[in-house]
Amino acid sequence: MRFSYAESMCDPSQYMPLVMAAEEAGYASFCVPDSICYPEVSDSKYPYTPDGNREFLDGKPFIEPFVLIPALAAVTERIRFTTFVVKLAIRQPVLVAKQVMSIAVMSNNRFGFGVGLSPWPEDFRVAGAEWKARGKRMDEMIEIIRGLARGEFFEFHGDHYDIESIRMSPAPTQPIPILVGGHADRALRRAARIGDGWMHAGGDPETLLQLLGRVKELRKEYGRENDPFEIHVISMDGFTLDGVKRLEDLGVTDTIVGFRNAYEADTTTLDQKLGALRAFADSVIAKL
Repeated sequence: MRFSYAESMCDPSQYMPLVMAAEEAGYASFCVPDSICYPEVSDSKYPYTPDGNREFLDGKPFIEPFVLIPALAAVTERIRFTTFVVKLAIRQPVLVAKQVMSIAVMSNNRFGFGVGLSPWPEDFRVAGAEWKARGKRMDEMIEIIRGLARGEFFEFHGDHYDIESIRMSPAPTQPIPILVGGHADRALRRAARIGDGWMHAGGDPETLLQLLGRVKELRKEYGRENDPFEIHVISMDGFTLDGVKRLEDLGVTDTIVGFRNAYEADTTTLDQKLGALRAFADSVIAKL
């Protein structure tokens, strides 16, 4: 089992000491969230809170992942960085390919590209992207990013993007894992069909079991049950040794852990955060 440390919506000055401590403590990955903006007026709902309320996001600091990750990679040597998750469909695929390739090169392949669909029409409007057919566009975007990341001449002619033969350099020396986030059946299908893994966004244990079962079923349906596949989950089982064993038995490869409620205002100090991540490493990571 690998462990990913999650911290978000905190004082940006805390990121560097936290990532250095996480690497030293034995965490495999550091999760970096994505949020473009917060609308003043909206009736959109947040899919991962019981009542759909997203007011907790208003005014919270989000550093652009393609800026934050290179800064953190520069002060570390081993820890991996995983976006959790980039709202891919509101972006332009060729520019994204250049960004993720550059991050992979500069971090020495320490990058996992977690991607998803934004649930909010406002994100699409302000980014000048179409809300309609966003899932099909995202499928094409993944194909384009993968093709360009090989470092050879690549062209693409799809329903939504038409790209002449181009080559980007430098290219990473290893494929960039593309991890698909989301709980909707279409997201699970996308992960099973074209993803290198699936990212879970949290929830109750019964729902997690159902989602894991569905991912397994879909991977078999697409003939990919024996392909390498990462499964990143948020679960209270990840905080005990017995629980970690249960997750491993379910096929989970990566457990995402955090030590505060990100839906509430951050009142924890840097020292408190450092103490929590080190205590978990001593009590769980070091004993596996």
